[in-house]
Amino acid sequence: MSCIQAEWPEPIVRVQSLSETGGSTIPERYVKAPSERPLSQPVADDIDIPLIDLSSLFGKDEGERKITLSKISEACREWGFLQIVNHGVSGELMDRARAVWREFFHLPMEEKQKYANSPKTYEGYGSRLGVEKGAILDWSDYYFLHYLPSQLKDHSKWPAQPPYHREVIEEYLSEVVKLCGRLMKILSINLGLEENSLQDAFGGEDNGVCLRVNFYPKCPQPDLTLGLSSHSDPGGMTLLLPDHHVSGLQVRKDGKWVTVKPSPHAFIVNIGDQIQVLSNAIYKSVEHRVMVNPSVERVSLALFYNPKGHLPLGPMKELVGPDNPPLYQPMTFNEYRLYIRLRGPRGKSQVESLKNSST
Repeated sequence: MSCIQAEWPEPIVRVQSLSETGGSTIPERYVKAPSERPLSQPVADDIDIPLIDLSSLFGKDEGERKITLSKISEACREWGFLQIVNHGVSGELMDRARAVWREFFHLPMEEKQKYANSPKTYEGYGSRLGVEKGAILDWSDYYFLHYLPSQLKDHSKWPAQPPYHREVIEEYLSEVVKLCGRLMKILSINLGLEENSLQDAFGGEDNGVCLRVNFYPKCPQPDLTLGLSSHSDPGGMTLLLPDHHVSGLQVRKDGKWVTVKPSPHAFIVNIGDQIQVLSNAIYKSVEHRVMVNPSVERVSLALFYNPKGHLPLGPMKELVGPDNPPLYQPMTFNEYRLYIRLRGPRGKSQVESLKNSST
């Protein structure tokens, strides 16, 4: 990460502050090119990503378990996205985690500014991704923090307010990481691998885990901008706790954007680029973006479950052969994520750039 600059290329403006002025237009810095605006491409409102009940995975009915595993496999291969319910994480804890972050974003600006971030690590309170000077920005603020590996976790960089914030988030992250471990086993089994294969490829225990909390303020011109530009997630797997009041996430499917309709106490799970590479594209990472709303703000929590940064990752040897040559060149996750940290979200251009020239 040494080539990341220490400071942002321009003064940071908090999107929440822009929203709270009550103006009727957004600054030019947030106006997307016509081809990238929300209504520039077809939207499919009559379908949704798969919704899968995981309760059978914890029961004794082997037939029901196999059906659920098959549904998860199909979702990972065809969509790259799914919603899961009855996943083992308390709905009350999910609500508390979302609530404490909403409280944080409504603290006085001087309190939030204590945690202002830099492009060096991104950890803290931020308002832009990428360091390209003059770039068109997204209509959102965020808070980014590290949880694993354990040597990167620093509670002093987590918000101290509201007073119970750190305790709630520690409990929440602990439970969601356990859920990620269970999902990794399911993904491995569905690939025909040993259940620990993907976790081992990530470097075993104490792999990378970080949290980005997204705050999407009200926007007076939601047809001109996005809360988060189209991208696929660069890491391994993402578990998103969406806002329970209003939808905003859209997933690209068959050339159309599908608006995800959050179910109560569901997590939205999506495959990241690293698992696409490890699976040799059996599982797909998929472009997604976030819409903004003229009358309602949104808060969501995205937990990124990633491989250790120094390990070269390429297609797993069990999944390649004469009829299935490796599609991707090995690269470490540290090298890979540098691309997004420098350029910001750019569709699926990074994972596609890894493809072997002969494929």
